[in-house]
Amino acid sequence: MFNPTPLNLPFHPFKITQRDGLYYIFDEARKKHLVLTPEEWVRQHFIKYLISEKQFPATLMQIEGGLSLNQTKKRSDILVYAQSGEKLMVIECKAPSVNITQATFDQAARYNSVYKAKWLVITNGLNHYYAQIDHHNKAFKLVEDLPVYSHL
Repeated sequence: MFNPTPLNLPFHPFKITQRDGLYYIFDEARKKHLVLTPEEWVRQHFIKYLISEKQFPATLMQIEGGLSLNQTKKRSDILVYAQSGEKLMVIECKAPSVNITQATFDQAARYNSVYKAKWLVITNGLNHYYAQIDHHNKAFKLVEDLPVYSHL
């Protein structure tokens, strides 16, 4: 029986199926079933949160996109674009059982050293951290809540 970790995000009725002893969640953005790992559970909930609560356009989100970092291939969880095509936000998702540590922030910051997005978000579905990035002054400011998309 599927018994997911309750998250600190609004509930969404996902399409979940079981096959060959594994659970799958239907990713509406990518139009395919994905193995339902704890990290995927968080990622899918956070995407729905951005769309339904913060009015983020689903069409301006890239999910699990590839990037090259120090000549190695990496994958960012969610990359959000501005209407202009500029990279606006990098979101790193972890499983609920993973504590968010300095190493987590460092990983997200390394990804953002490539993207140069104005926002960096880290979540494990229970705790969410939002930072505005000032690349010019090499500084950041943590904010308590993420504004709606139109105010970014």
